[in-house]
Amino acid sequence: MFSVPLAEGADLRPLEPWQAAEFLAHMDRARATVDPWIAWAGVSTDLDSATATLQRYADLAARDAGRLFGIWLDGTLVGGTMFVAFDAEAGTCELGCWLEPAGQGRGLITRATRVLIDWAVHTRGIHRVEWHCRPDNVASSAVAQRLGMRLDGVLREVYPYLGVRHDLEIWSLLATEARQAG
Repeated sequence: MFSVPLAEGADLRPLEPWQAAEFLAHMDRARATVDPWIAWAGVSTDLDSATATLQRYADLAARDAGRLFGIWLDGTLVGGTMFVAFDAEAGTCELGCWLEPAGQGRGLITRATRVLIDWAVHTRGIHRVEWHCRPDNVASSAVAQRLGMRLDGVLREVYPYLGVRHDLEIWSLLATEARQAG
């Protein structure tokens, strides 16, 4: 089984449809902190919808258009990171992440996303890695900064959530910058 150690007792592994029950239990724990930032958190509310969420990412992986990875801490799924979009031909991808409170404050997201960036740039030849988040998601913006990304700009009122439109920050890291960071 593919697994990348992130820290003592923490690892990064593919998150697949057969793990839907575990994913649903995790989403139930994480929903309040994840739902405002990731649209599929609010729709993964039962086993069928959780399976459908994981299947969408499995289908993306099969088309080389996205991938989903879970972060396990002491054997419990506590979050994850993903290629929201992946376009090898264009040389671009978008990363995303989420984490329930039990996994916060340990640097797991930063380490996990660095693994994905390294693979995208060094193995797949991706030129531009993007990170999208709302400006009020301070934790997500901080991760982008720790990864060495630059804020390219803000799309005003582009992201609807619960009937309110929110701004969206676009961060990026170019392959040359990723290579220099090491």
